[in-house]
Amino acid sequence: MNVTIEEYSSMVKKASPNSRIIRDCLGAFFIGGLICIIGQAMTDGYSLIGYDIKDARCLTSVTLVFLGALFTAFGWYDNIAKIGGAGTLVPITGFSNAVASPAMEFKSEGYIPGLGAKMFIIAGPVIVYGTVASVLYGLILLIIKSV
Repeated sequence: MNVTIEEYSSMVKKASPNSRIIRDCLGAFFIGGLICIIGQAMTDGYSLIGYDIKDARCLTSVTLVFLGALFTAFGWYDNIAKIGGAGTLVPITGFSNAVASPAMEFKSEGYIPGLGAKMFIIAGPVIVYGTVASVLYGLILLIIKSV
């Protein structure tokens, strides 16, 4: 079967879904915003029960990471991500999902070769390059301030 480039392009166009960019952007905006509102409410709540602002922010981060992993384990995070798209990737809950998803997927291979080795398959490069970038930025700042 010989298909020309034009025929192939026509077939691809027919099979491809229409872009829902407005809906996707609104979903990301509202779901991402909702996650941030929940985080701010947690920070305010921790502050109200007696934690100083630094501790409240730390507890909020820990709570959001835990909830992201919990929602991933129950399969809820994927359903939220279908609506929120990139709005679920940007907050810290997206990082938690990126670590928990491979851990859940590969747990049947065992704790060491599966869960331990594959857990950071997605988030590992983010951690490595984030750490390297922060060290480089720190060195640049140190050089600038010492001059």
